[in-house]
Amino acid sequence: MSGETHPTGQRGADGAARPLALVTGAGRSAGIAASVVLDLVRAGWDAAFTHWTPYDERMPWGVDPGAPEELRKQVESLGGRARAIEADLSDPTVPARLFDRVERELGNVTALVLCHCESVDSGLLDTTVESFDLHFAVNARATWLLIREYGLRFRGRHGSGRIVSLTSDHTAGNLPYGASKGAMDRVTLAAARELAHLGVTCNAINPGPTDTGWMSEEQKADTARVTSLGRVGMPQDCANLVTFLCSAEGGWINGQLLRSNGGLG
Repeated sequence: MSGETHPTGQRGADGAARPLALVTGAGRSAGIAASVVLDLVRAGWDAAFTHWTPYDERMPWGVDPGAPEELRKQVESLGGRARAIEADLSDPTVPARLFDRVERELGNVTALVLCHCESVDSGLLDTTVESFDLHFAVNARATWLLIREYGLRFRGRHGSGRIVSLTSDHTAGNLPYGASKGAMDRVTLAAARELAHLGVTCNAINPGPTDTGWMSEEQKADTARVTSLGRVGMPQDCANLVTFLCSAEGGWINGQLLRSNGGLG
């Protein structure tokens, strides 16, 4: 797939300008977003990606030191241009400033892939108002603001634009995460209609339980037992689908919530 990028952008082997993807939430090498970035670059894309260290600092898995810089180097070793950008997506001013920087340094964004999240386990009775609001600020509001900036600024060829968001069907015991991801779905699917005049497709992916370093051996075994294919999801599984949706061949899929979970029961 070819898209319009900055005139100074690199060219692929066929002489076409490399399209540019903006991917959020790529703070850890084991995460889905990192796999998405690398898979898109192998398919001929350039990539800007965000990360937010304070989030990983308060999560059980902790910070993956140097991961964003290493990912940037990997992108460049594969022939792509890259920017790693620290971005607090709970701040409503960040999406516009993020697009300003990416456009200034790399060019116009052809694909927006939303892998960021706020995720803290809590239920109906123990979720705090502050946590609930933060989940919605990051998972729902930032998604809307990023998609809005994309729609306002899109300059690509009609039919080349892509938006993909990653969602979840968690609810009980993970209330603020599941509720805010549900809102994220609605924003993404609304964009499929409202950005149709630009020739932009918008889809959400539910990858199911994916081993990004948070699962215990017991959780992996339990998940494998209730999945038709007998294993847990891996980041590359989701990346494969994202890259397909961003390709020319994936251009007929629009306005869908796709469950790519190996047949999870």
